[in-house]
Amino acid sequence: MTLEPLQYGLGALSGGLVGFSLGLVGGGGSILAVPLMVYLVGVPSAHMAIGTSALAVAANAATGLASHARALNVKWRCGGMYAAAGVVGAFAGSTLGKAFDGQKLLFLFALVMLVVGALMIRGRKDGGVPGAQCNRENAPKVLGYGLGTGIFSGFFGIGGGFLIVPGLVASTRMPMINAVGTSLVAVTAFGLTTALNYAFSGFVDWPLAGVFIAGGIAGGLFGTMLAKRLSGTGALTTIFAVLIFVVAIYMLWKSWAAL
Repeated sequence: MTLEPLQYGLGALSGGLVGFSLGLVGGGGSILAVPLMVYLVGVPSAHMAIGTSALAVAANAATGLASHARALNVKWRCGGMYAAAGVVGAFAGSTLGKAFDGQKLLFLFALVMLVVGALMIRGRKDGGVPGAQCNRENAPKVLGYGLGTGIFSGFFGIGGGFLIVPGLVASTRMPMINAVGTSLVAVTAFGLTTALNYAFSGFVDWPLAGVFIAGGIAGGLFGTMLAKRLSGTGALTTIFAVLIFVVAIYMLWKSWAAL
């Protein structure tokens, strides 16, 4: 696939937006990355956009994870458990996703986003339990959410942060800022699993992924700084949900017209 220089510039700009979103709310990376790849950068293949964005989101999530780790927002045991279960699901889900029609995939993706956005708005006033940890009592719940999230993540070719954050909150009751930081462990793992599966089938544009990642590193640093300022106010959850609604409605409109 050959792209114009302007498209690579738009790829770097898109990466900045995705990195900012990952640093701010731990999710929205692929929610933004896939439609930006398709509708702004102009990647003609939905599967190529999904594979390339999965790689870029994984790299940008790793950058955001480093920033949140320095701020002590990451609960590593929870992140590791969630990611381990999710990787299994992500591999199975991405194998199914490659065999599914690209436009129908985008349409279903948008419908799932609307449901998750509504659930996040509903629970936005719950501040969580600051000392929440993963233990024997909640391990089955954490692993179950991780597996389910991984399947969705792989099937739709996404890092899964917009599912992982509410999944961590629901299974452990940790505060939003900890869920944001911890989710990036799983986002990185899920994104790499999906990207490698798509790359094996030739669905990754490596130069585009490179400029996307470069833009994302800068955006991620700004997003993490802002997340610290907004933590504990409930604003993070509201921003997260609004972002999901806006992009989902746009994707529904675009993918419905292409069906």
